[in-house]
Amino acid sequence: MADIRDGGAADEPLRPMVPAGRVTTPDGVGITYYDLGGNGPPLLLCHATGFCGPVLAPLASHLRARFHCIAVDGRAHGASDPPPGDDFDWHGFAADVLAVVDHLGLERPFGFGHSCGGAALLLAEESRPRTFAALYCFEPVIYPGDEPLDPSYEGNPLAAGALRRRQTFASRADAIANFAGKAPFDRLDPAALGAYVDNGFAPLDEGGIGLRCRPEHEAQVYAHAFSHDAYARLPEVRCPVTLACGADTGSDGFGPDLLGAFAQRLATSTTMVLPGLGHFGPIEDPDAVAASVLDSWSPTPDTTGA
Repeated sequence: MADIRDGGAADEPLRPMVPAGRVTTPDGVGITYYDLGGNGPPLLLCHATGFCGPVLAPLASHLRARFHCIAVDGRAHGASDPPPGDDFDWHGFAADVLAVVDHLGLERPFGFGHSCGGAALLLAEESRPRTFAALYCFEPVIYPGDEPLDPSYEGNPLAAGALRRRQTFASRADAIANFAGKAPFDRLDPAALGAYVDNGFAPLDEGGIGLRCRPEHEAQVYAHAFSHDAYARLPEVRCPVTLACGADTGSDGFGPDLLGAFAQRLATSTTMVLPGLGHFGPIEDPDAVAASVLDSWSPTPDTTGA
């Protein structure tokens, strides 16, 4: 079982979480996953763009009494490989999810997804209906139109911001101090921030630490964010879905109105608005989001039904 790290003493070396294993997707991408422990049915946790599986360990710590938690590094994130030809069609993230499900032989697991991770879970369920017993998606990135948009950097502030991302720091201490003092990272739970630095960076041969998710890869993920067909295929999702958002979500988030549009297309859905949280809710206040997850799945849905 992997350790859950708090922010700790910032002058220490990186303390990456030990992966439970790796699996290769049908398109040849090596995907890393982590066993976060727990008892009960399996729960797959999928992170937001630019982050990595271990940042959801603080959230998992509140869910382990009910679920066996497994976190995934999406392609080009954390310890996972980038896709061949730098193809960042978001269906690839769904392939990552399904590869882990198949590799571990998971039967009707539950799924928790944040932002891109939420879209990945819905795309996976659309691709293979009845894979999941139930999904909890915190602000899943889905364009509310039947015709996806073409990938684009133009007018895309998130892609532009990713290309400006600082790639290196002198030390773990330097990175944590930098992120803790600037929005939106200054809102992160200290344990989640520590996990991001420990697992989202790697030591450099020349000294210091560098980002694992390269800025040009992150930018391509954002450029493709509205280029998938998850919205058109939402009626194909047959498992119960909880759609959650933060009450303080800004222009970069997906608030109640959009979630309501998604919910109308789903066979079984619940919408939840969590007070005091923004788009990074699951890593801002893992305790509050975990409580919402447990509330939405109480009693735990039947994993054996249709």
